[in-house]
Amino acid sequence: MPSPPPEENPPGKAPPPTSSFTGAALSELKAQRRVAAPLVAMNLTWFAKTAITTAFLGRLGELPLAGGAMGLTFANVTGFSVLNGLCSAMEPICGQAHGARNLKLLHRTLLMTVLLLLLTTLPICLLWLNVDKILLLSGQRQEISFVAKKFVFFLLPDLVLTSFLCPLKAYLSSQSITVPNMLSSALAVALHVPINILLSKARGIEGISMAIWITDLMVVIALALYVVITENRKGGRWNDAGWWEQDYGDWIRLLKLGGPCCLTTCLEWWCIEILVLLTGRLPDARQAVGVLAIVLNFDFLLYSVMLSLSTCASIRVSNELGANQPDPARRSASVSLALSFVAGCAGGLTTAAARGIWGPLFSHERGVIRGVKKTMVVMAVVEVVNFPVIVCGGIVRGTAAPWLAMYGNVGGFYLVALPLGVSLAFRTGLGMSGLLVGYLAGMVACLVLLLVFVARINWVEQAAKAQAMAGNLQDSSIKEEEDDKD
Repeated sequence: MPSPPPEENPPGKAPPPTSSFTGAALSELKAQRRVAAPLVAMNLTWFAKTAITTAFLGRLGELPLAGGAMGLTFANVTGFSVLNGLCSAMEPICGQAHGARNLKLLHRTLLMTVLLLLLTTLPICLLWLNVDKILLLSGQRQEISFVAKKFVFFLLPDLVLTSFLCPLKAYLSSQSITVPNMLSSALAVALHVPINILLSKARGIEGISMAIWITDLMVVIALALYVVITENRKGGRWNDAGWWEQDYGDWIRLLKLGGPCCLTTCLEWWCIEILVLLTGRLPDARQAVGVLAIVLNFDFLLYSVMLSLSTCASIRVSNELGANQPDPARRSASVSLALSFVAGCAGGLTTAAARGIWGPLFSHERGVIRGVKKTMVVMAVVEVVNFPVIVCGGIVRGTAAPWLAMYGNVGGFYLVALPLGVSLAFRTGLGMSGLLVGYLAGMVACLVLLLVFVARINWVEQAAKAQAMAGNLQDSSIKEEEDDKD
């Protein structure tokens, strides 16, 4: 009688560690693909809006391109970066709350974040109304500063809309609900071109600025309707679902996480703003600013992929920590980091390949086209490093330790990138290439710091902290009801 075949994994004997790890990594990769793919599509369409705006500015001439690009960069760095940074605090809180199945914490965090962003728009509005004075004090040309003020003034409504848009997107994505974000963004960007055509002919640069917030308004309406309909399907119990149960501790936790998240985002965006301002002080300021604006638009498209991978890493890490699963959280971080290096190489190759065709899409000036082609060679190397830097920020944000990314940005951008870039640009005469080489060196320094921080994370300890932050022992009635529904 033939003996029975041996068991693949006899009782008491663990499966081969290599195959087990490989299978788990592939499973994690599939999970991240489901989350990241819609996010990439959403962010690509979203940042395509900036490229469309710059293209319409370029069709108006060199001065509208330079002034509008300066105004848009100023708005991004002083306004939208602050709002996006503060909203990033939702990712660890809502992500870990979703992993711990704490629905009340999810709801009240959404409402608190909207209120926080609306309050933040007040000082930002005052800053935007004086953008021309600030640019003149920084050494910008008068004609560029006045055009930038006109562009920023008609962009003011977008601050209020962003205060709703960012929290809605974070609320959904932290629960791995990313398809509605993608579809609403795709619809809005599809309408962004005809809106720009109509308004640019009627109002010039003012119309191009207005088209931005009109597009955002469409997305806010679509996502708000989706959230309302989804919550009503769950029972529609708006009064007892935790929306209005904020206390002092909730606000303190949101502000303690929001501060470092905001600084992390702003430090990077401010560094780019400083680069643009420094470019405005080069000998041929109009052409230099226009070239950098066009090159940064390509970087923004790639940044949409970086941001998607970073958000995905934050979601996966925070969800696993909220579910008290330290080993899967560590594996999620490892897979995200490996994927970021692969994506960085692909992004660098794409930038180098597009250097000859990107410039003519935005301008017919030969000097601008030559400058774009030359500058994108340096940017190709920058993108290789930029991907893992952004993803590392997402990993530490998912552990509710965003200050680690803040330390990395301070060390890389402000202690290395800017001093070295200024020295190369103005003392050695390399111009814009010198600024970008300094920026690259800062990115490398930032990456090294962040890799050290990620390697030193104690995942068991972080899982325990997540249980405390997500209120795992609170709101048990809500979670019991969810269990009954399952």
